[in-house]
Amino acid sequence: MYRNRQDYIIIRQEDYMRLLDEQAIEHIALGASLLGTGGGGDPHIGRLMALNAIRKHGPVKLITPDELPDDALVVPSAMMGAPIVIIEKIPNGNEFITAFKGLEDILGKQVYATIPIEAGGVNSMIPIAVAAQLGIPLVDADGMGRAFPELQMVTYHLDDIPASPMVIVDEKGNSVILKTITNNWAEEIARVCTVTMGASVMISIYSMLGRQVKESGISGIMSFSEQIGRIIAEARKERTNPVNDLLSLTHGYELFKGKITDVSRNIEGGFNRGLCQISGLEHHSGSSMQVSFQNENLMAEKDGKVLATVPDLICILDADTSVPVTTETLKFGRRVVVIGIPCDRRWRTERGIETVGPRYFGYDLEYTPVEQLAGEEEHHGV
Repeated sequence: MYRNRQDYIIIRQEDYMRLLDEQAIEHIALGASLLGTGGGGDPHIGRLMALNAIRKHGPVKLITPDELPDDALVVPSAMMGAPIVIIEKIPNGNEFITAFKGLEDILGKQVYATIPIEAGGVNSMIPIAVAAQLGIPLVDADGMGRAFPELQMVTYHLDDIPASPMVIVDEKGNSVILKTITNNWAEEIARVCTVTMGASVMISIYSMLGRQVKESGISGIMSFSEQIGRIIAEARKERTNPVNDLLSLTHGYELFKGKITDVSRNIEGGFNRGLCQISGLEHHSGSSMQVSFQNENLMAEKDGKVLATVPDLICILDADTSVPVTTETLKFGRRVVVIGIPCDRRWRTERGIETVGPRYFGYDLEYTPVEQLAGEEEHHGV
């Protein structure tokens, strides 16, 4: 048995996945979409990319960070841009390999394994496709334990691991190589490139050694995603409601249940930004909730009272199917359940809050843990 950096996630060794087959990918895509908090890319497209890769090249070996040699080169691979764009600008399948191999050429060293940069419907799937095509292992860890909209918003950044050199590739075959002085500059410059290249690109970034992954990565994210996805899939098969099981697994809270009455969104600076208005149903009848997002859900307010903010996870589930709802698929009339999940403890450090707290995103309030905000709400009998 081993324990994840997120204290509430414990994976039993007998349940640990060594090879990712089609069933595992189906579950991971579902679970990672939930942890993506509305961002991280469309799970359907990501799932198809990963499934196609393992059908062609065989299943992917999943390894723990502890199984990495200390001097092994590990390279994350991911999509950057507005998730809504990838629905219409579907990758041709070669971009992420080009980006990955481009960074390998720059570093002059063979890559031992790849790793997700975040949890999400696409960004948990791309590393699976890369690992399958290149015949290398996939590390069961990431740098967020969820999804965030900017490149410096990773635990690697908290430990001063440089984002660059990084390689950016679009579906046309254009490539950009960046070497920046800080990780924030990597975000600024890469974002401009991303907008110019069509608001959706593939990247390789944050090359690390095995010992750095062990120290800075958030372990167990793929296994945790699989556990979440299995709960949702089994509930759908049995036509039961998985929300209570999900809350038990994640130590989360039900924040709201209702019907979407309005969604406003726009593509701004390479991000999908907007607001979602939800009118309460059942025990939330007579109340309303507003969820603000920037690719990912950032803040949830019920009747004007904040119930959750970044860096805690704000996740939206379809009330009928229990499938996670991404920000690009929010639509009028959809019945949803909003849940809040505590983030990895590293985001609750001073530097973590400075990097991904509500003030960074322009909200004039201090970060308060979801268990305190939602707990107070439950205490008052709501």
